[in-house]
Amino acid sequence: MNRSRFLFALAVALAPLPAAAQQQSESYKFLSAIEKEDGKEVTTMIETPGSTIINTKAVTTGKGALHILVDHSGSLYMQYLLQHKADPNIRDARGNTPLILAAQAGREDLVDLLLTYNANINLANGAGQTPLIVAVNSRNEPIARKLLAKGADPDQTDNLAGLSARAYALRDSRNPAMVALFKDAPKKTRAQVAGPKF
Repeated sequence: MNRSRFLFALAVALAPLPAAAQQQSESYKFLSAIEKEDGKEVTTMIETPGSTIINTKAVTTGKGALHILVDHSGSLYMQYLLQHKADPNIRDARGNTPLILAAQAGREDLVDLLLTYNANINLANGAGQTPLIVAVNSRNEPIARKLLAKGADPDQTDNLAGLSARAYALRDSRNPAMVALFKDAPKKTRAQVAGPKF
């Protein structure tokens, strides 16, 4: 009886890893290559037929390749990933999109690029903060202006204080250009929600 248990345990130990475990190690390799800006390794992994690695996320932070690139690289590397179907609306563990992180970091080049590839301009993170709210709170008037010009909603509220980008901007009198920008920003019309009325 002990021998059969030993043989069973040995067979289980020597069995090939399940696909999920193999994918996890591939994900780790891919995200490490992104952090190291190892173009050769990244290209090989992305261009492997049938590869879906491009939108993988880190287990602990939920960060994907585009999140990492906001801090690590220029727009050409990000453009390569977006051309190969990286999701511009991918969220990390806190709900941050690459566009939110780019607005926070003051990366106008990446804001432009992500918007070109259809990043959702009003997609909020877990705290309800949109790229526009983040730009206002970072006092980055050029990015706020750009986001408004592209259709960002100045009146979408967050979950932290229940305030919108417009409200945050008008409360902070230290930045007159930002105040003027939001005083003149038109209100967005929102589509009616379908469903029963009570």
